[in-house]
Amino acid sequence: MQIQVNTDHNIEGRDALVARVRSIVESALSRWVDDITRVEVHLSDESGDKGGQNDKRCMMEARLEGRQPTAVTCEAATLAQAVAGAADKLKSAIESTLERLHEHR
Repeated sequence: MQIQVNTDHNIEGRDALVARVRSIVESALSRWVDDITRVEVHLSDESGDKGGQNDKRCMMEARLEGRQPTAVTCEAATLAQAVAGAADKLKSAIESTLERLHEHR
């Protein structure tokens, strides 16, 4: 499973952040490591220097082998919360998709 992390120009500490994001994604999706070919993570700070409530955004897209991509988004007060929320949503979405696929077999 390849994990690609993209950030906008408002995000600082990119290297440490990328390592944390990869760790969260790997932990959340470890059960399906053989089914997922790639996960793209897009992090952004919607309001930049202005600040604001729930202005950190994390969009994750997982590409399952032989399936259409599955994408989720989470907005939160911090990047850590946004990443954790998106990882949980993606985990649930993939679990649901793969359970339906196995039920049809």
